[in-house]
Amino acid sequence: MRLDVIGSGSEGNAYVLHNEREALLLEAGMPFKKTLKVLGGNVGKVVGCLVTHEHGDHAGHINEVLSYTIPVYASEGTIEGARKYIKTDFQPKALQGSDGDFARLLIGNFTVIPFATKHDSAQPVGFYIWHEETGGVLFATDTFYLPYTFAGLNNILIECNYDEGILQDNVERGEVLPALRERVRRSHLSYTTCLDALKANDLRGVNNIVLIHISATNGDPLGFREGIRAATGKRVHVAKENLSIHFNKTPF
Repeated sequence: MRLDVIGSGSEGNAYVLHNEREALLLEAGMPFKKTLKVLGGNVGKVVGCLVTHEHGDHAGHINEVLSYTIPVYASEGTIEGARKYIKTDFQPKALQGSDGDFARLLIGNFTVIPFATKHDSAQPVGFYIWHEETGGVLFATDTFYLPYTFAGLNNILIECNYDEGILQDNVERGEVLPALRERVRRSHLSYTTCLDALKANDLRGVNNIVLIHISATNGDPLGFREGIRAATGKRVHVAKENLSIHFNKTPF
């Protein structure tokens, strides 16, 4: 199994988990032609697309995905919030079951468990994903903290959006408005909170930690990578366009 990053950040987010037989898309925030390139044009192996929330950098290209009749899964709140993007008759599927709670899904050979996150959107979620090749995968983005811990983790994609010191310096220089600073604090995972979330989990089986959605103005990609590598002893990657890595349960 491989992880390919199509985009990660405020300009657009999209990722692909795939092997030769099947692919699971994470987010729909980048032009789908870029995803097609990663797939080698093989749309037929795509079993589904997971969307965390309705903001344009995560759902702005949802109509392109739906146009290929790829099943898109999102919360009811996200689907309603993304209506302005959807022009096709083929509609997203709600993550909630008949009782209104998030339901465990089997999408191809991927088992997906949604969980609530904390962001300034209608009904944001993250995902715990399991596949026999990847093992347990955590996908958590656009949340100011993680209220859960996760068992059996082998690979992690986690937001590491900003550094509090850099953010405050930008405010003092007039490059970031105080109102935007408060919005960032209430909706995104800081370096410190990201590290705390990682330390709260059992990382012994983790092969890869991928830092996603790093702010171009308030982040420090290399500093974040080195700090988390030193604190966890794990292989740490910074998500950027065209990053492609092995994402297996084993290190190979």
